[in-house]
Amino acid sequence: MSTQAQDLRFEGVPNWPQIPTEVGFVEAVGVAVNSADEVVVFARGQVPVLVFDSGGRYLRGWGENTFVRPHGIWIAADDTLYLTDDKGHSVGQYKPDGTLIRNIGPAGTPADTGIDGMDYRTIRPDQGPFNMPTNLVVGANDDLFVTDGYGNARVHRFSAAGELLSSWGAAGDEPSQFNVPHGIATDDDGRLYVSDRENSRIQRFSAEGELLDIWDDIARPCATFIVDDLIYVAELGYHAGVFPWNTLDRSRTGGRVSIFDLEGKLVHRWGGGADPTDWNDFFSPHDIQVDSQGSIYVAEVKVASAVPSGTDSTRFPSLRKFERVS
Repeated sequence: MSTQAQDLRFEGVPNWPQIPTEVGFVEAVGVAVNSADEVVVFARGQVPVLVFDSGGRYLRGWGENTFVRPHGIWIAADDTLYLTDDKGHSVGQYKPDGTLIRNIGPAGTPADTGIDGMDYRTIRPDQGPFNMPTNLVVGANDDLFVTDGYGNARVHRFSAAGELLSSWGAAGDEPSQFNVPHGIATDDDGRLYVSDRENSRIQRFSAEGELLDIWDDIARPCATFIVDDLIYVAELGYHAGVFPWNTLDRSRTGGRVSIFDLEGKLVHRWGGGADPTDWNDFFSPHDIQVDSQGSIYVAEVKVASAVPSGTDSTRFPSLRKFERVS
């Protein structure tokens, strides 16, 4: 671990945020921060888009009856939202008030990738968008990069106008292949960081899809967020959220958060799933974001990921905030 870790510490904020009962909240799947430092949560529940201030006070919400199953969120520089609906097979761009601006690529009908259930081993190669996409990031030149992750094994690159420019990836565990490409982020140099979840690695690519390197000191990464040359990674771990053909492995780490520098050197890490009721631990980190003050927000799919393990996740938080203490 880097010596920088001695200077980087975070403390969980108990009971953050305050979620009104009337929004019918089930679990948080995505979290992002807008230009006003408001925390925007993509949730499964009656109201799927929830907005909080940094203190955790609920401000507003929208999106009832809009999505099949919420999954990923990205907020662009103009505060428009890109929301990924995995079982709706769509990625939409929305105004902050919830007005749909456009869909990116096809929407509503899954691409015929050949997948049986959610078993990546049945995916045919070279399939187009979308079959259960997972996340989007806005990259250099405002190009849009989408991980087509549960029902496909590809990254799709669209122009700012929404034209499909290229795709890469295939099902597998070799370099440039994927087993659930789940999250995607970009740094200031335009490099892309794909969370190759079930292969427990991050693959870094150029914007053209050239593989640059692979980081594997990671436990089933779901999402990354990059700011100030630090890469924040939400890791699902091995205690929750497994597919039927996999088995839980409690001898390995549970959910955690790791922070790396741009060369892949570990700077700080905490969690591990020993006590998911503790505000400084995790059960199933699914998304991560950092605000202008350096505070970290983590969304956890505490309900969906508990089903395979038979865990009672009732008392586990699904939204956590961590403030920097050193």
